[in-house]
Amino acid sequence: MTIRVEPSGQNIGASVHGADFSKPIDDDTAAAIRAAWLEHQVIGFPDQRLELDHLEAIPPRFGRFGEDPYIAPLPGRRHVIAVRREADEKSPIFAESWHSDWSFLPDPPSGTALYGMEIPPVGGDTLFADQYGAYEALPAAMRARLDGLVAIHSARRGYALQGRYGGDDARDRSMTIRPSDDALATQRHPLVRVHPETGRKALFISPGYTIGIDGMPEDEAATLLAELFAHQVEDRFVYRHRWSAGLLTMWDNRCVLHRATGGYEGHRRLLYRVTIAEPTTQPQAQPA
Repeated sequence: MTIRVEPSGQNIGASVHGADFSKPIDDDTAAAIRAAWLEHQVIGFPDQRLELDHLEAIPPRFGRFGEDPYIAPLPGRRHVIAVRREADEKSPIFAESWHSDWSFLPDPPSGTALYGMEIPPVGGDTLFADQYGAYEALPAAMRARLDGLVAIHSARRGYALQGRYGGDDARDRSMTIRPSDDALATQRHPLVRVHPETGRKALFISPGYTIGIDGMPEDEAATLLAELFAHQVEDRFVYRHRWSAGLLTMWDNRCVLHRATGGYEGHRRLLYRVTIAEPTTQPQAQPA
């Protein structure tokens, strides 16, 4: 296959033409896709016609199968989850807070692939925020302050029994979310992450999953994080991704945040998702 990459015209994002994920992806095509993914951070493949087997072939082609805690997979599948919202559903929009997927895990996923099955005629865009750009736009004094700090991540705000998706949430939600107080656990990651493939630095925090800074008083950490949370999703860093049926989208969790949006009340929306873990071995990044 020969691919053609069409940049979005926004700060990040691109469409990739010529790749057919219903067929095996050869090594040269996979390498070209990976290069586009690393450069543009969010890439979309329009007009795909995919079955669940095709989706499950994606993670091993670009890394390994990633873990999806707190959400049940589709029946008979280990690695595909449905991001579903029924037309009459009243529960809060799933994944509406800015986040990097599962950053509370010891080894967060490198990427996510999401495939549009039923797409409403209005609304439902996904917003992505460039965290390379957010880090690089900080004043030099702030960058120096942040380098070396370690952020504390947790799933508690969303997936603990008292979290956003706990308690009574399931009574009006079509997705099968499995809240647990296991979500109260914490995991530490560098606040500024060096991307393992590009060597570039990116902010690695989010309002969804970052709850503190290791070794910093709670009030001081809260003030600093609030400032960074506001900065990292300023309009200049945000790319708006519009969906269509048959659109496969891959993004790099190591350098972008994302959030879902609503605006499609009265319409059903269904997407299928697989998570990509870091490959066992990968090229050594060169310092940026």
